[in-house]
Amino acid sequence: MPGPFVTPVHGDLDLPQAVDVVVIGGGIIGVSTALELAERGVSVALCEKGGIAQEQSSRNWGWVRISRRDPREVPLMAESLRIWEDLDRRVGRPTGYTRAGIVFCCENDTDVQNYSNWTRHLEPWQIEARMLDSTEFAAMFPEAQLPVKGALYTPADGRAEPQLAAPAIAEAARDKGATILTECAVRGIETAGGRISGVVTERGRIACSSVVLAGGAWSNLFCGLYGLDLPQLTVLASVLRTKPLEGGPDQAIWAKDFACRKRRDGGYSIASGHENIVDIVPNSFRYARQFLPALLEEWNSLNFRLSWRFFDEARQPRTWALDEASPFEYCRVLDPEPSKRMTQKALTELSRAFPAFAKAEVAQHWGGRMDVTPDAIPVISAIDAIPGFHVATGFSGHGFGIGPGAGRLMADIVMDRTPVVDPHEFRFSRFTDGSKIRPMTGF
Repeated sequence: MPGPFVTPVHGDLDLPQAVDVVVIGGGIIGVSTALELAERGVSVALCEKGGIAQEQSSRNWGWVRISRRDPREVPLMAESLRIWEDLDRRVGRPTGYTRAGIVFCCENDTDVQNYSNWTRHLEPWQIEARMLDSTEFAAMFPEAQLPVKGALYTPADGRAEPQLAAPAIAEAARDKGATILTECAVRGIETAGGRISGVVTERGRIACSSVVLAGGAWSNLFCGLYGLDLPQLTVLASVLRTKPLEGGPDQAIWAKDFACRKRRDGGYSIASGHENIVDIVPNSFRYARQFLPALLEEWNSLNFRLSWRFFDEARQPRTWALDEASPFEYCRVLDPEPSKRMTQKALTELSRAFPAFAKAEVAQHWGGRMDVTPDAIPVISAIDAIPGFHVATGFSGHGFGIGPGAGRLMADIVMDRTPVVDPHEFRFSRFTDGSKIRPMTGF
């Protein structure tokens, strides 16, 4: 598999007959939910069709940021920042977390004004974010040859290693009593008396009273089996990593043409600051109206293409019996080919801005499929139509950093406890209750 090497998590061999909660999906949202539940004494089994963090949870940039978040996500991300600070000690393993700050560069006066206006969303949380003028930016990065009007600098932001973090959290959940099942796809749920009674996996049945679907890009397909219409599409993001390099910035930096962050090994993860690929698939037409505001907002940064993925998804079954193999068994890992054009262009532009990168040696390219919702914020919600069923998905490329907080919120909802933050904005019913669904515009 050409994706990044992920710390392997060996799944448990024995399938439990019954648990309180089954978590479907072994990305950072699923493992964080499992850890939160297990620490509270809840019996939990996590089922992953492939390996822990083999999809987008290991393929993202590794940023842990509150800066430039949709204001609706800020309270939950503030909680996540608190969790990250103590996460290595809590899980007893390294996640690579470092609080090093993140800088977003401003090309023009409009950017400066928008970013400056955005900082007010952090005031209730006493998290520092400040604007740098061009002189202050030059003082922070004396080696930079990047003309900027200013920059948003958030010292509380940080970075972690996607190939380490979710595996570490999964192992910690197992330490607390959770069962971790890899190569174990959940084919579907079962109900009795109108509520969740169990799940059927490819290895057998597990009785339970609650299920959390943290299936990332697969969530729409799973929900559709039960008549639940979750508007979700995917975006292909491409990343490269370099070999260890001297002289690069310690802070993560975003500019229109590149984004980079230092890695634990001394290399850098690099991507375009704004370009991604959108494959046209059957669901593109099904959800065109709901995604139209987002498309208009991001039109200049999206590269639409018709590829074999259209036909792959068109052939994919939308229904299946629970006693036969499901689509999740025929495709264990989404491992798309990256756009080397985009990543090489990002490295070229980064080298112009920071000359040290002219000596960078590329170690690897990879692609990942980000699952997105029409308003670009997640669903973290109980599903009223199926009591005991919960969904935590649709993090729209922002899930890695917010993952530990999302897991805590999901555990609160499952256990019917006072939630750590108000989950109203993340409710599943917002897509059907007449709410105005649109992404954040400006700041």
